[in-house]
Amino acid sequence: MHSLRTTMEATIMRLSLLILVLLISPLLHATVYKWIDKDGKVHFSDEPVNNAEVVEFKKNTENQVKLPQPYRQADLSQPSEVKVSYDMRITSPSEEETIRSNEGEISIAVQLEPELASSHLLVLFMDGKQYGDAQQRGLFRVTNIDRGEHSFIIKALTQDGKLLASTPPRTVFLHRTIQNRAR
Repeated sequence: MHSLRTTMEATIMRLSLLILVLLISPLLHATVYKWIDKDGKVHFSDEPVNNAEVVEFKKNTENQVKLPQPYRQADLSQPSEVKVSYDMRITSPSEEETIRSNEGEISIAVQLEPELASSHLLVLFMDGKQYGDAQQRGLFRVTNIDRGEHSFIIKALTQDGKLLASTPPRTVFLHRTIQNRAR
């Protein structure tokens, strides 16, 4: 009895599926009509209207999408260094600016075009010597600097130290108030 019931259920399912396909198939092959109204608007419908024309569709409407080729293992093991050309300039402080700071602090900002790549670093040089560590941000702060004339250059480098770009030197003057000791 159990097997007869299973067979009947399977037959009913197949028959239901066949009826569903037969009901849907005319909808998939319906005729499409196109017409233009008095205002010049184009309309489409599955019902014919006066002055409507039948829209013909191509038999093959398959999309021809080309997928990109997957990377080979050799491509992944040897990353190629993308060469970037940076346009760099120090935006602050301005050339030959006089800065008054009793703490001897100067903030140096650099503008880069295009934006710095994640694998590249910026290094600040003050008076020809590297000041501080390499960093990703374009804002440097130097502290406890002696008064007088100072020259700043910022360089963009690769991780292994190869020079990519450099700013022109920027000269500034730092003024610090000095207290005279009582005698």
